[in-house]
Amino acid sequence: QVQLVESGGGLVQPGGSLRLSCAASGFTLDYHTIGWFRQAPGKEREGVSCISSSDGSTYYADSVKGRFTISRDNAKNTVYLQMNSLKPEDTAVYFCATSWKGSNWYGPFDGFSYDYWGQGTQVSVSA
Repeated sequence: QVQLVESGGGLVQPGGSLRLSCAASGFTLDYHTIGWFRQAPGKEREGVSCISSSDGSTYYADSVKGRFTISRDNAKNTVYLQMNSLKPEDTAVYFCATSWKGSNWYGPFDGFSYDYWGQGTQVSVSA
C-alpha cells in the first residue's frame, strides 16, 4: 500500500527555519518523482518544489527559490524540504505527493502529475 506521511510542521517566527519530512512506504521513493505543494486558507493549492526520479533534478517555485531546498535520502525512503528565511506568506498546509506517470506527467507543479498524496502538515509563520 502506497503511503506518504508528512511531518515537521509547526509554528515559527518570521526568518526562522523548519524542515519538513515526507516518509514513503509501500514503494521505493527514488524510483518516483516527489513534489511538495501547499495550500493556504482561501487560496488554491500551489506547487512549491519537486525532485525528479530520473536524474535528481530539482524544481522550485519562484516564491521559494533561494530559501527552500528539497533533498532525498534513499536509505530512509524520505524526502525533505528545508525551509529557511520563512515569511508569513509561507503559512499553509504542506503536502507531499508522488508521481507514477514517468515521462507522461504534466510538469512539476501540476497536481494532475501526482498519483498519491500525504495528509499534510501545518506550517504557521507568525510573530
